[in-house]
Amino acid sequence: MLAGVTTFTIDGLEPRRVHVEIDVRAGLPEFTIVGLGDRAVRESRERVRAAILNSGFEFPRRRVTVNLAPAALRKTGPGFDLAIACAVLAAGGDVPLEALERYAVFGELGLGGEIRPCAGALTVAEGTARAGLRGLVVPVERLMEANLVEGLDVLGASNLAQVAEILRGGERPPPPEADAPAPEPVSRHPDLADVRGHPDVVEALTLAAAGAHNLLMSGPPGVGKTMLARRLPSILPPLSRAEALEVTRIHSVAGLHHGGGLIAERPFRAPHHLISASGLVGGGPVPAPGEASLAHHGVLFLDELAEFARPALEALRQPLEDGRAVIVRGQRTAIFPTRFMLVAATNPCPCGHAPARRCRCSDAELGRHARRLSGPLLDRIDLLVHVQRPQADRLGGEPTASSEVERARVLDARERQASRLAGTGATCNAHMEARAVRQAVRLTADAERTLIDAYRRGHLSARGRDRALRVARTVADLARSEAVSREHVVAALGYRHDAGAVAEVAA
Repeated sequence: MLAGVTTFTIDGLEPRRVHVEIDVRAGLPEFTIVGLGDRAVRESRERVRAAILNSGFEFPRRRVTVNLAPAALRKTGPGFDLAIACAVLAAGGDVPLEALERYAVFGELGLGGEIRPCAGALTVAEGTARAGLRGLVVPVERLMEANLVEGLDVLGASNLAQVAEILRGGERPPPPEADAPAPEPVSRHPDLADVRGHPDVVEALTLAAAGAHNLLMSGPPGVGKTMLARRLPSILPPLSRAEALEVTRIHSVAGLHHGGGLIAERPFRAPHHLISASGLVGGGPVPAPGEASLAHHGVLFLDELAEFARPALEALRQPLEDGRAVIVRGQRTAIFPTRFMLVAATNPCPCGHAPARRCRCSDAELGRHARRLSGPLLDRIDLLVHVQRPQADRLGGEPTASSEVERARVLDARERQASRLAGTGATCNAHMEARAVRQAVRLTADAERTLIDAYRRGHLSARGRDRALRVARTVADLARSEAVSREHVVAALGYRHDAGAVAEVAA
């Protein structure tokens, strides 16, 4: 007796269709699962058997063989439980085979027959739609998430008996009542109005947010670097629907999204400096997204940048440049998107007070500290800001700016970029390809000479030149200027990590 049902496994961030086949024939009672499943898949035998019996159905006292096809594709996780149970019920005549041909099923089973949510429901729903199936059965907790895929009949169930009733054409359970929306706070993030005495740093934050540029803040401890970085999300533009779907998909696969629909806010990730390279960019025995992917379309904040392990920081170079991380494990390749803003904070030396007289570090210690951050990594950072101690009289004074005002400037600059970059594949200046840079950045004659002079003196690499052009374009956008003038280029060069040398050119 043969039966089958469709489910999906998640390979990186991609859904892979899996056909669950079951064969029930005479022989000694045995329950076998084949098809390159991991331990969680193999252990589903006991969960499925107990769930079927405790739901009031009979489990076949025969030789039961389940095959997860294609056999060459690795299957991981407990999300196959519901599909295997439905195949067993179909083989016993408790569920019509015709219904299983139209629906995919996905979920983990408890021993009592309850269905528990699994990570990646949105990705599975997208795979179901691509496969041309009519609908998907998921745990009721994942109903809202799976419903984000348009044109798909998504059914939410809380237990195995309910799934069997739905597939037999019975009455569908009513959708869960949505929680009453909580009143929106005035601001979900700390406001820039809390900042005192840092007008230059606030302007750099606005510039970074307007063009999605990478930013490094350097300064002694306690001057407000972390406080400033945590207020950056308050001036970022909202996610578009396409961006929100990408962010929700990644967080769902990582098990960080709990089925409440689209993620509406740009992610802000701040991992500890002891994180490994695979934790930062992705990887592991089963490739999983790292912090760089969890910060996709948002901010990756690395506090105490010089304390991160050198291999972890160097692993960021390719994701920063390409906007994706390619993870290879054995014969498997997973691609994770990493289009994030890198915002980092560091002390200028181990004691944190260089070059002031209070610095107690030796020349050897200063040299070792400087070598912690490689030139290639610094070359990928667009803006370097030295954060100094604010003057005493400003600490109790009026705020430099508010998030509302700076966010309006950022939104205006982003609208200009979106209009200019339409059709290029980029949405902001930092993501422009080289061809788009040549087309979108129109330099005046003075600006062109200033940039050429900086490059000829060896103060800019070829990559640094393009990055300086992108920053100059954003400076011009904030100034509402169509052309990029010399003052915009000088401002961009002033933010480079070798700004002291570049100052010769601007003089």
